[in-house]
Amino acid sequence: MSIGHTLLGLLETGPRHGYDLKRAFDDKFGHDRPLHYGQVYSTMSRLLKNGLVEVDSIESGDGPERKRYAVTDAGVTDVREWLATPERPEPYLQSTLYTKVVIALLTGRDAAELLDVQRASHLRTMRELTERKRHGDLADQLICDHALFHLEADLRWLELTTARLDRLATAVRP
Repeated sequence: MSIGHTLLGLLETGPRHGYDLKRAFDDKFGHDRPLHYGQVYSTMSRLLKNGLVEVDSIESGDGPERKRYAVTDAGVTDVREWLATPERPEPYLQSTLYTKVVIALLTGRDAAELLDVQRASHLRTMRELTERKRHGDLADQLICDHALFHLEADLRWLELTTARLDRLATAVRP
């Protein structure tokens, strides 16, 4: 996820302080990984330097000055181009799971057990996501669906690899 583009998109709805941006980000996208304040301010500093945002106002109070940021025309253009650019599909051709299976086979460890343990972990995560989906709002349901579809694909791969384990063992041995 592009944090910068996401913050720019949030700013298109109106000027905001950094802490408001963090709150909006966390509410819409940060259920599992809330954004750190430091990341918000370092990103805003970079966006400001690149001319994609400007300081709309500065408020003085008892504490430090509070800057309110607004997106510039260049920032709006940047978001429009980002939204129009398709994400590159991630084929996961160098999967950690595959690497673990091959290393287990090369070192004489039980690759079938490794695959069973991984399958159990995937199923446990799928149950948790399914429960979360039942109680979540539409955004959370869509995020959970995305994760569940990826986990289902992983499970299919785990089953296929288990079925081909003897052939793989022969293929990877020196």
